[in-house]
Amino acid sequence: MTMPSLQRDGDVFVLDLGADENRFHPDWITAVNTALDEVEGTAGPRALVTSATGKFFSNGLDVEWLGAHPDELGSYIADVQHLLARVLTLPVPSVAAVQGHNFGAGAMLALAHDFRVMRADRGFFCLPEVDINMPFTAGMAALVQGRLEKQTAHEAMTTGRRYGGTDALAARIVDAVADEGKVLTTAVEVARPLAGKPADALRAIKSRMYADVTAALREPGAAFG
Repeated sequence: MTMPSLQRDGDVFVLDLGADENRFHPDWITAVNTALDEVEGTAGPRALVTSATGKFFSNGLDVEWLGAHPDELGSYIADVQHLLARVLTLPVPSVAAVQGHNFGAGAMLALAHDFRVMRADRGFFCLPEVDINMPFTAGMAALVQGRLEKQTAHEAMTTGRRYGGTDALAARIVDAVADEGKVLTTAVEVARPLAGKPADALRAIKSRMYADVTAALREPGAAFG
């Protein structure tokens, strides 16, 4: 497992989720939160671009770890959902640069960003929960429905459809597509002019806009089904 890393390009922080499947292992979640602490704790204009290296943006929950720690399911899901809520209400502009496959909770992480840029020719956005018999938690369902148009959310959640970049753009899942090698630079170009937005105002706006979603994500005792 490669760990997330954070770099800075002027006013834009670039968070690299890793170079493998970038599943939500507990240590990986901790590393992402640590990176977000640095972003939030930095004074002055700033924005966040989240991307990854290789074939995957994120392949979602770490089912192998869960299989070895079934007694920790409740606390694990709570940690995942708190991360999603944190990104959704982050007091800096955020852009997901989706350079590869983006499944399950990984797709939800991208949705929690303000904007998304996806590779045009390869990689899928997919919510496969229906096909793996893992119904969405109330918080995860609220996030998807809060960030996608109603019919798109319905199709994505009930069919497990795999959206390529151009299909995701047509469905307004993503805001732009780019060729290989230009996804990250395009996302940085989206983020950079937004870096001066005042943090307190952004936090208040996002928190109020998504109050019901964040309440569901932070609900104790979250469960599938």
